[in-house]
Amino acid sequence: MSSRGIETREKLVETALRLFRDEGFAATTMRKIAIEAEVSLGNAYYYFASKDELVHELYLVIQRDHRALALPLLREGGSLTENLRIVLHTGLDVMGPYHGFGSTFLHVALPTTSQSSPFSAESTDARSMAVDLMREALAASKQRMPSSLETQLPMLLWLSYLGVTLHWVTDSSPEQARTRSLVDGLVPIIAKALTLARLPVARGLVGDVAALITKVVSPEGSTKP
Repeated sequence: MSSRGIETREKLVETALRLFRDEGFAATTMRKIAIEAEVSLGNAYYYFASKDELVHELYLVIQRDHRALALPLLREGGSLTENLRIVLHTGLDVMGPYHGFGSTFLHVALPTTSQSSPFSAESTDARSMAVDLMREALAASKQRMPSSLETQLPMLLWLSYLGVTLHWVTDSSPEQARTRSLVDGLVPIIAKALTLARLPVARGLVGDVAALITKVVSPEGSTKP
């Protein structure tokens, strides 16, 4: 793609995300995106076949912004509780302006055939960024992890974050305060569970969890980060 083409594509993405955030998904048409971006409608459709494809771009933008915000805040040698709290809260910070758009995003992303699904092949780059951020939080933390979960744990934490995101989408409390409380309560539980998982009595359960993650999240390797 030429530099002009890259510039046009980025302008369409920036315009679409602004309109989704400010005016809502339903009110934002491809024609309006093209007008606001000052490109022809045909040119807009050349880069993006539909609004759904632009939703996928939102997923990528959020992951990039989340990493950029969270990584400098991770504390080397800090507690896992502290670093996970940083990762989850900065994720909510990045998503905050799009809360009104959250239910629409789920509607677009939940079908298994959607390229915007967090588990789709098209979302590999965004998913890899999200899982790697969890890996960075684990690496920065002083808490030792069960060796049998070293590979799957970042994915497991990402899945937990997806659960938090689902709660955030449906959270009508002011500034999604209930989701913030959920994060503050959930993170210490995760850290304690990982500490207990290192005990001999829990090794069988940990192995079962690791096998389940591999089987469910990465069927035939299709969603490996």
